[in-house]
Parts: sequence; structure tokens; C-alpha cells
Amino acid sequence: MKIAVLGTGMVGQALATRLHDLGHQVTLGTRDVGDTRQRLADSITADIPLATLSDAAATAEIVILAVQGGAALTTLAAAGPTQLATKIVIDITNPLDFTQGFPATLFVKDTDSLGEQIQAALPDARVVKTLNTLTADLMVNPRMVNDGQHTVFISGNDDEAKHVVATLLGSMGHMDVIDLGDITTARGTEMLMPLWMRLMGALDTTMFQFKVVR
Repeated sequence: MKIAVLGTGMVGQALATRLHDLGHQVTLGTRDVGDTRQRLADSITADIPLATLSDAAATAEIVILAVQGGAALTTLAAAGPTQLATKIVIDITNPLDFTQGFPATLFVKDTDSLGEQIQAALPDARVVKTLNTLTADLMVNPRMVNDGQHTVFISGNDDEAKHVVATLLGSMGHMDVIDLGDITTARGTEMLMPLWMRLMGALDTTMFQFKVVR
């Protein structure tokens, strides 16, 4: 599949590399191609091209939003809502606010979610929230903890889009994918982040994940 990863930080690089290795045609979308090419010269394969946010979104079947939560809506605006219309947009962001230090607070919660705000900003796209409850290494290689025996969640309004995303997650090794329901259920996974951050402090590692036992 043609996949655009918007965001060139640690998470974006990890996802782009893993999806490329799985045989997908991956493009990394960035605001400044020249600056990003220089910054990533030694850390990303030349087989993964760089493009502007708009150009990356235009050629993709699936777009993965892999930026900090505070930059999510402006990144999508730069990519262009018309470029994203009808496409699957995988939202892995969290509404984390670090202005008061660590652990972060949530700048949206309870009665709304960043996933819902993204869907509202892209009414013609098919937004699926997932992978926001685990660190980048486990996103792309879940077997690194408990041989992959843990849970990821998906939320979204479009059942077909969620099926495509669940299949993609399965190809990366995720064996337990729970469909929580429509995009409003993203409130639940986003509100797991305060617990996740405190677990990170207590365990002194990011290499853990939630498991739903049933």
C-alpha cells in the first residue's frame, strides 16, 4: 500500500522503517524537506523518500499522523483537508501538555478527544485512533514485550477503515486488537496516558503495554 507518515521524529521514523520493511510504499511527510533530509541523513534509508506534507498526503492511500498532539491539527491543515478526503487517517497522537513539566496533563479530555477534533477537522476522511498507548519500539515490534501478548485499541466511525487498520496492525505483530467503537471512544485511550506516564516512572522504562484479560 501507499502510506504517508506525517512526522519525522522517533515515532515517524520507526513506523516508516517498519512499514517499508513490510513491503509498503512509504513516504515521510515533513514541513521542510531540505532540513529534514540533512537531519535524517544517517538514520533513515534512502529508499524512503521525503516530501512536503501536502505532497506526501496526495499520493497516499493511508496517512499516519505521527506528530506531537499539540501539532496535530496544524500538521493536517498543512497537508490539506482535500488531500485527505476519503482516505484512512491513522491518528496515533495524544493531547499531552508539558508546559507545567512532567508528568504532562491533557489539553483535552473527558467530554472530547484529540481524535474527535481531528475527525471534525477532516469530515471527509476516515480517522482511526490507535497505537497511542505504547512506545514507538512496541508500536513496530510488539514481540519485544511478553512475546507480543498485549492489547492495542482502535476507535473510529468507519468499519471498513478499522478493518484495514487492524490488518495493518496484525502485519506488524499485534495479536490482540480491540475495536472500542466510534471515534468518541478515543477519549478512553487518550485518558490512559496519565496512567501510562506514571507507570513509566514506577517501572523506569517505556517497554510495557496494557493487556486486557478476558
